[in-house]
Amino acid sequence: MGDMSYDPIVSERPPLTVEALKTAARAYAQDLSKTAIPDLYGVDNGKRVGTFVEAAFRERVHAQFASAQGSAAHGIDFPGIAVDLKVTSIRQPQSSCPFRDATQKVYGLGYHLLVLVYEKSDDHAARVARLDIQHVLFIAATVAADHQTTAGIHAILEREGNVDDLDAFFQERNLPLDDIGRRALAQRCLAEPPPRGVLTISNALQWRLQYSRAIESAVARLDHGVEDLLVA
Repeated sequence: MGDMSYDPIVSERPPLTVEALKTAARAYAQDLSKTAIPDLYGVDNGKRVGTFVEAAFRERVHAQFASAQGSAAHGIDFPGIAVDLKVTSIRQPQSSCPFRDATQKVYGLGYHLLVLVYEKSDDHAARVARLDIQHVLFIAATVAADHQTTAGIHAILEREGNVDDLDAFFQERNLPLDDIGRRALAQRCLAEPPPRGVLTISNALQWRLQYSRAIESAVARLDHGVEDLLVA
Protein backbone atom coordinates (compact mmCIF):
# COMPACT_ATOMS: atom_id res chain seq x y z
CA MET A 1 0.00 0.00 0.00
CA GLY A 2 1.11 3.55 -0.63
CA ASP A 3 1.82 6.17 2.00
CA MET A 4 -1.62 7.39 3.08
CA SER A 5 -0.05 10.60 4.44
CA TYR A 6 1.25 11.67 1.01
CA ASP A 7 0.13 15.16 0.10
CA PRO A 8 0.76 16.02 -3.58
CA ILE A 9 0.24 19.72 -2.94
CA VAL A 10 2.90 19.81 -0.22
CA SER A 11 5.28 17.74 -2.36
CA GLU A 12 5.09 20.32 -5.16
CA ARG A 13 6.24 23.17 -2.95
CA PRO A 14 9.88 24.16 -3.38
CA PRO A 15 12.12 23.51 -0.40
CA LEU A 16 12.65 26.38 1.99
CA THR A 17 16.17 27.83 1.87
CA VAL A 18 17.73 30.74 3.72
CA GLU A 19 17.68 32.88 0.58
CA ALA A 20 14.04 32.00 -0.10
CA LEU A 21 13.13 32.92 3.47
CA LYS A 22 14.89 36.28 3.09
CA THR A 23 12.92 37.01 -0.08
CA ALA A 24 9.66 35.95 1.58
CA ALA A 25 10.39 38.14 4.62
CA ARG A 26 11.06 41.20 2.48
CA ALA A 27 7.81 40.73 0.55
CA TYR A 28 5.84 40.04 3.73
CA ALA A 29 7.19 43.19 5.41
CA GLN A 30 6.27 45.33 2.42
CA ASP A 31 2.76 43.85 2.28
CA LEU A 32 2.21 44.11 6.03
CA SER A 33 3.20 47.77 6.04
CA LYS A 34 0.31 48.44 3.64
CA THR A 35 -2.26 46.41 5.57
CA ALA A 36 -4.88 47.73 7.98
CA ILE A 37 -5.19 45.35 10.97
CA PRO A 38 -8.41 45.68 12.98
CA ASP A 39 -7.36 42.91 15.40
CA LEU A 40 -4.45 44.99 16.70
CA TYR A 41 -6.27 48.30 17.09
CA GLY A 42 -5.62 49.70 20.57
CA VAL A 43 -3.19 46.90 21.43
CA ASP A 44 -0.05 48.05 23.25
CA ASN A 45 1.13 44.59 24.28
CA GLY A 46 4.27 43.86 22.29
CA LYS A 47 3.97 40.13 22.85
CA ARG A 48 0.49 40.07 21.33
CA VAL A 49 1.65 42.08 18.32
CA GLY A 50 4.64 39.81 17.88
CA THR A 51 2.53 36.66 18.10
CA PHE A 52 0.15 38.00 15.43
CA VAL A 53 2.96 38.93 13.03
CA GLU A 54 4.93 35.73 13.58
CA ALA A 55 1.91 33.44 13.10
CA ALA A 56 0.89 35.19 9.87
CA PHE A 57 4.42 34.95 8.46
CA ARG A 58 4.85 31.29 9.38
CA GLU A 59 1.52 30.49 7.73
CA ARG A 60 2.59 32.36 4.59
CA VAL A 61 5.93 30.57 4.42
CA HIS A 62 4.31 27.18 4.98
CA ALA A 63 1.87 27.86 2.13
CA GLN A 64 4.72 28.64 -0.26
CA PHE A 65 7.47 26.22 0.74
CA ALA A 66 8.00 22.70 1.99
CA SER A 67 9.60 23.19 5.39
CA ALA A 68 9.77 21.68 8.83
CA GLN A 69 7.50 23.48 11.24
CA GLY A 70 8.94 24.97 14.40
CA SER A 71 7.90 23.64 17.78
CA ALA A 72 8.74 23.95 21.44
CA ALA A 73 10.96 20.88 21.02
CA HIS A 74 12.91 22.49 18.20
CA GLY A 75 13.02 25.84 19.96
CA ILE A 76 13.23 27.80 16.71
CA ASP A 77 10.70 28.66 14.02
CA PHE A 78 12.40 27.20 10.94
CA PRO A 79 14.56 24.32 12.21
CA GLY A 80 15.25 22.94 8.74
CA ILE A 81 17.38 26.00 7.91
CA ALA A 82 18.30 26.94 11.50
CA VAL A 83 16.49 30.29 11.56
CA ASP A 84 14.48 31.74 14.44
CA LEU A 85 11.94 34.51 13.85
CA LYS A 86 11.73 37.53 16.17
CA VAL A 87 9.34 40.50 16.03
CA THR A 88 10.04 43.63 18.07
CA SER A 89 9.06 47.29 18.35
CA ILE A 90 11.45 50.01 17.19
CA ARG A 91 10.80 51.76 20.53
CA GLN A 92 12.75 49.06 22.36
CA PRO A 93 14.12 46.53 19.89
CA GLN A 94 14.70 43.46 22.01
CA SER A 95 13.41 39.96 22.63
CA SER A 96 14.28 36.87 24.62
CA CYS A 97 15.45 33.40 23.65
CA PRO A 98 16.14 30.17 25.51
CA PHE A 99 19.39 29.89 27.46
CA ARG A 100 21.35 26.81 26.47
CA ASP A 101 24.86 27.51 27.74
CA ALA A 102 27.20 30.42 28.37
CA THR A 103 29.23 29.83 25.23
CA GLN A 104 26.29 31.21 23.21
CA LYS A 105 27.30 34.67 24.38
CA VAL A 106 30.75 34.19 22.84
CA TYR A 107 30.27 31.90 19.85
CA GLY A 108 26.67 32.74 18.98
CA LEU A 109 23.25 31.30 19.67
CA GLY A 110 23.79 28.40 17.28
CA TYR A 111 21.24 29.55 14.69
CA HIS A 112 20.42 32.54 12.51
CA LEU A 113 17.95 35.26 13.52
CA LEU A 114 15.35 36.88 11.28
CA VAL A 115 14.16 40.02 13.08
CA LEU A 116 11.20 42.17 12.00
CA VAL A 117 11.29 45.62 13.59
CA TYR A 118 8.00 47.54 13.46
CA GLU A 119 6.53 50.88 14.45
CA LYS A 120 2.86 50.63 15.37
CA SER A 121 0.23 53.32 15.00
CA ASP A 122 -3.56 53.35 15.36
CA ASP A 123 -5.96 54.89 12.88
CA HIS A 124 -8.70 56.01 15.25
CA ALA A 125 -11.10 57.04 12.52
CA ALA A 126 -10.97 53.63 10.85
CA ARG A 127 -10.31 51.78 14.13
CA VAL A 128 -7.46 49.78 12.66
CA ALA A 129 -3.79 49.39 13.50
CA ARG A 130 -0.95 49.83 11.08
CA LEU A 131 2.51 48.29 11.37
CA ASP A 132 5.30 50.06 9.55
CA ILE A 133 8.03 47.41 9.21
CA GLN A 134 11.15 49.54 9.34
CA HIS A 135 13.81 46.83 9.33
CA VAL A 136 14.03 43.17 8.42
CA LEU A 137 17.33 41.99 9.87
CA PHE A 138 19.01 38.75 8.99
CA ILE A 139 21.65 38.03 11.62
CA ALA A 140 23.90 35.11 10.74
CA ALA A 141 24.56 32.53 13.43
CA THR A 142 28.27 33.41 13.39
CA VAL A 143 27.62 36.95 14.67
CA ALA A 144 24.59 36.23 16.88
CA ALA A 145 26.81 36.76 19.92
CA ASP A 146 27.40 39.51 22.47
CA HIS A 147 29.33 42.44 21.04
CA GLN A 148 31.03 43.68 24.22
CA THR A 149 32.14 40.20 25.27
CA THR A 150 33.58 39.30 21.88
CA ALA A 151 35.20 42.74 21.50
CA GLY A 152 36.82 42.30 24.93
CA ILE A 153 38.16 38.89 23.94
CA HIS A 154 39.71 40.32 20.78
CA ALA A 155 41.28 43.18 22.77
CA ILE A 156 42.89 40.71 25.17
CA LEU A 157 44.20 38.56 22.33
CA GLU A 158 45.62 41.60 20.54
CA ARG A 159 47.57 42.39 23.73
CA GLU A 160 48.90 38.81 23.73
CA GLY A 161 46.74 37.85 26.67
CA ASN A 162 46.67 34.30 27.96
CA VAL A 163 44.22 31.88 29.55
CA ASP A 164 44.43 33.64 32.92
CA ASP A 165 43.57 37.01 31.35
CA LEU A 166 40.56 35.57 29.55
CA ASP A 167 39.43 33.71 32.67
CA ALA A 168 39.56 36.93 34.69
CA PHE A 169 37.65 38.78 31.97
CA PHE A 170 34.88 36.17 32.00
CA GLN A 171 34.63 36.50 35.77
CA GLU A 172 34.34 40.30 35.49
CA ARG A 173 31.53 39.93 32.95
CA ASN A 174 29.75 37.39 35.18
CA LEU A 175 29.48 34.72 32.53
CA PRO A 176 27.33 31.93 34.00
CA LEU A 177 30.16 29.38 34.17
CA ASP A 178 31.95 27.54 36.95
CA ASP A 179 35.75 27.56 37.29
CA ILE A 180 36.24 24.59 34.98
CA GLY A 181 33.85 25.99 32.38
CA ARG A 182 35.56 29.40 32.34
CA ARG A 183 38.97 27.78 31.91
CA ALA A 184 37.74 25.60 29.06
CA LEU A 185 36.14 28.59 27.31
CA ALA A 186 39.34 30.65 27.73
CA GLN A 187 41.40 27.87 26.15
CA ARG A 188 38.94 27.61 23.28
CA CYS A 189 39.09 31.37 22.65
CA LEU A 190 42.88 31.21 22.43
CA ALA A 191 42.72 28.42 19.86
CA GLU A 192 39.61 29.64 18.07
CA PRO A 193 38.97 33.40 18.44
CA PRO A 194 35.24 34.08 18.03
CA PRO A 195 33.82 36.46 15.41
CA ARG A 196 32.69 39.82 16.74
CA GLY A 197 29.03 39.67 17.74
CA VAL A 198 26.41 42.28 16.83
CA LEU A 199 23.96 41.72 19.71
CA THR A 200 23.73 42.87 23.29
CA ILE A 201 22.96 39.72 25.28
CA SER A 202 22.04 40.12 28.94
CA ASN A 203 22.43 37.30 31.45
CA ALA A 204 19.14 35.86 32.65
CA LEU A 205 17.26 32.58 32.89
CA GLN A 206 16.51 33.40 29.28
CA TRP A 207 18.93 35.42 27.19
CA ARG A 208 17.72 38.97 26.64
CA LEU A 209 18.68 40.04 23.11
CA GLN A 210 18.93 43.71 22.17
CA TYR A 211 19.13 44.70 18.52
CA SER A 212 20.03 48.42 18.38
CA ARG A 213 23.66 47.75 17.41
CA ALA A 214 22.60 45.20 14.80
CA ILE A 215 20.18 47.72 13.27
CA GLU A 216 22.86 50.41 13.12
CA SER A 217 25.41 48.02 11.68
CA ALA A 218 23.04 46.63 9.06
CA VAL A 219 21.88 50.04 7.84
CA ALA A 220 25.47 51.27 7.62
CA ARG A 221 26.62 47.90 6.24
CA LEU A 222 29.42 47.77 8.77
CA ASP A 223 29.39 44.11 9.78
CA HIS A 224 29.60 41.04 7.64
CA GLY A 225 26.93 38.62 8.76
CA VAL A 226 24.11 41.07 9.46
CA GLU A 227 21.98 42.70 6.79
CA ASP A 228 18.80 44.76 6.53
CA LEU A 229 16.69 43.09 3.86
CA LEU A 230 14.71 46.31 3.32
CA VAL A 231 17.82 48.32 2.44
CA ALA A 232 18.26 48.27 -1.33
